[in-house]
Amino acid sequence: RIAFFSNSLFMNMPHAPSVEKMLAFSVLTPYCSEDVIYSKEKLRVENEDGVSIIFYLQRIFPDDWNNFLERMHREQNIKDSDELWNIDKARDLRLWASYRGQTLARTVRGMMYYHRALQMLAYLDAVSELDIQQGRELLSTTSLGTDGVFPEEFLSAVSRGSFSSTGSGISALYRRSQQCATALLKFTYVVTCQIYGAQKAKKDTHAEDILFLMKKHEALRIAYVDEVMTDRDSKKFFSVLVKYDPVQMEETEIYRIQLPGSIKLGEGKPENQNHALIFTRGDAVQTIDMNQDNYFEEALKVRNLLQEFTQNYGLRRPQILGIRENVITGSVSSLASFMSAQETSFVTLCQRVLANILKVRMHYGHPDVFDRLWFLTRGGISKASRVINISEDIFAGFNCTLRGGNVTHHEYIQVGKGRDVGLNQIALFEAKVSSGNGEQVLSRDVYRLAHRLDFFRMLSFYYTTVGFYINNLIVVLTVYAFLWGRVYLALSGVQHSIENSNALGNSALKASLNQQFIVQLGIFTALPMLLENCLEHGFGKAAWDFFIMQLQLSSVFYTFSMGTKGHFFGRTLLHGGAKYRATGRGFVVRHEKFAENYRLYARSHFVKGIELIFLLIIYMSYGDNGGSSVVYILLTFSSWFLALSWIMAPFLFNPSGFDWLKTVDDFEDFLNWIWYRGGVLTKSDLCWEVWWNEEYSHLRTTGFWGKVFEIVLSLRFFFFQYGMVYQLKIAAHNKSILVYLFSWLYVVVAFVIYMILARAAEKYSVKQHLYYRSIQAFVTIFVILVIVLLIEFTNFEFVDLVLSLLAFVPTGWGLLSIALVFRHLLIRMSVWPIVVSVARLYELAMGIFILIPVAVLSWLPGFQSMQTRILFNEAFSRGLHISRILTGKKPNPGY
Repeated sequence: RIAFFSNSLFMNMPHAPSVEKMLAFSVLTPYCSEDVIYSKEKLRVENEDGVSIIFYLQRIFPDDWNNFLERMHREQNIKDSDELWNIDKARDLRLWASYRGQTLARTVRGMMYYHRALQMLAYLDAVSELDIQQGRELLSTTSLGTDGVFPEEFLSAVSRGSFSSTGSGISALYRRSQQCATALLKFTYVVTCQIYGAQKAKKDTHAEDILFLMKKHEALRIAYVDEVMTDRDSKKFFSVLVKYDPVQMEETEIYRIQLPGSIKLGEGKPENQNHALIFTRGDAVQTIDMNQDNYFEEALKVRNLLQEFTQNYGLRRPQILGIRENVITGSVSSLASFMSAQETSFVTLCQRVLANILKVRMHYGHPDVFDRLWFLTRGGISKASRVINISEDIFAGFNCTLRGGNVTHHEYIQVGKGRDVGLNQIALFEAKVSSGNGEQVLSRDVYRLAHRLDFFRMLSFYYTTVGFYINNLIVVLTVYAFLWGRVYLALSGVQHSIENSNALGNSALKASLNQQFIVQLGIFTALPMLLENCLEHGFGKAAWDFFIMQLQLSSVFYTFSMGTKGHFFGRTLLHGGAKYRATGRGFVVRHEKFAENYRLYARSHFVKGIELIFLLIIYMSYGDNGGSSVVYILLTFSSWFLALSWIMAPFLFNPSGFDWLKTVDDFEDFLNWIWYRGGVLTKSDLCWEVWWNEEYSHLRTTGFWGKVFEIVLSLRFFFFQYGMVYQLKIAAHNKSILVYLFSWLYVVVAFVIYMILARAAEKYSVKQHLYYRSIQAFVTIFVILVIVLLIEFTNFEFVDLVLSLLAFVPTGWGLLSIALVFRHLLIRMSVWPIVVSVARLYELAMGIFILIPVAVLSWLPGFQSMQTRILFNEAFSRGLHISRILTGKKPNPGY
């Protein structure tokens, strides 16, 4: 922070006017039900490893914790840390923890630095040289507080003018009132807590904490929607703005505006912003998310930033000022550092190029500053139509550009920004953004921009918005096309013919295929991050950081992230139905169960990873690589890396992901989830069938062409059977189509056997158990007899059983995928329970297939310790202190 502030003073920025002449502005933050201040219970509750949030923070920020204890000892005479949990002192501890998380309290504290800075700047505008000299003398005897700013005593002395010149002719009381009034006139902070009224009515602790923040910060205003019952069946809705009155010592209502109806028509967050925008004041409004922070030294430069609205950039003044973000969660874990590096390159290097060269920067989220009056007369800062505007931020940029506005980016000022720190949080966030980009492709805003931008600017716009996600999807589809093509060449015999033909030379094809793995490693996707680190820290530091990130398995994370983007973007294009996904912004200190990971990643990663493994095994068995394993490794290394990353990443980045006892418990929990039948109101985290119905809900609302594409894509699974049956020994090298048609007889027989066993289990397994066992024995003997007869009288060999799995298991999955499209028809035919039963077996088999390598790695000694060190260490140079979070033992206060 100090280095950035020092460097920013030498950047080009407008001259700052006095506080009285500066442009007035407001800050707007949407809030729903997230943490305001961490509660005492939340800080102290322990996970299954005995780790609480407060214990975690003490290990992550040891110096801050020691400083806090020293301050509490000095100010409140606290001798033991246990005394901090007393009722009258716990709030200090709760605030200390909240200021290091992603809470509303941290955001409010950061934004109120604007108010403090304007008070100090207003004083400096009015004082004389003698006042400044006396201030220097006081400053030399005053030290900074633990939060990086001067203590309240010093600021109050400044605002009172207690060391002002006696000959100035201005009373200290008038000067203090004038400075406070000037700061309040130029700055207002509105937090739009949509359900604050309901929280007050229920006496929720969130409402109490919000009221405490209003008491603590003079310029804070709270906007909420009040629902008033008029009679038995009708309600009236009001937008209400309140503040805390220190004279009456209570919450005071400022404005109440009646609304035509409920605001919950579109997406929640943009509607929350739109109803409170009328309560902002001034010429500009800065949109700040609830996981952001601010710094006192950066607040001093807000006057310079607002002057940008008075200058022309090209032909027009700017309407959106983009500013730099400083990611504040990078030191929490290795995953957080990966997201921090990725986001840092996006909010600095990428935004700089988009604004100053390509002129296609839009509004990618907070903390941009809007020309308030310009946007109030042109539709507001948020579009809130349900589904299509799930990514509401960027539509403000679309709207601005379409209406002739100008968007700039400025890097001499920054604000803090928190990011998701756990893999599940990151995956949910990327799923939301990817689905939102899929909806952008379908929006008329993108259609109009593509028609009105010139050719070169349109290409830049494409690449920096939806084109990035289209490229991700194409990369994934390229891997599929490559493997499916190689498997086709291997199974059809074309590859063998090419290799043995002297007429066809394919050395150029070999050379190109042998080099493709370098590109697919994802190294080039990290190029912007590497360049930004070179600019910020130098080449040596950037190269070392990149090397450390590789040791921490960053390539696995970025490959997994690519799969998330490709899946949700592609599914939204085919079927629509994007939805908001709450990610949560807490610390990730608990172990995620296997069933939870399976629910999140089964369709987006696990199924696709298993399909790629099937293709790779078939190609390894039947592909002609010239008898060289090196050729096979070079051809398929990146594909194996992709498939294994998609399957293993949720466990590699899961705390205690390879603990043997937790793996055993996870398997039992997974079995309970699979076999639990559930009821009408059962949730998806308790019952597999409820989750399965929710996972494919998009097929019930998709259009005709969405269903057609789903069927066409599912047909690829039948190619496994078509190619493999001709490789079985029982086929005896017969290439007739009758062999493939006859193979469907085995599918029918397997289906009939399963129906017999399922029907017997349903009817006899409880009351006539011996009868049920006899049916199972009869079916088993029948299957063994058939296999013996085939071995004796045909060319069938035992290895054909294993190869048949590669042939017929994908066929069953393809039939299930098509059956889901015709769900309504199968329900009317009473066949649907059989489909559900078969699908349950497939899910169970996939879960066991994925859990086997996890169990093996959990059984190996030392692997869990290594995984913990990789996950919870930012770099080896800092030492392995954070690994004590999961391996260290907390002291027992009873001894």
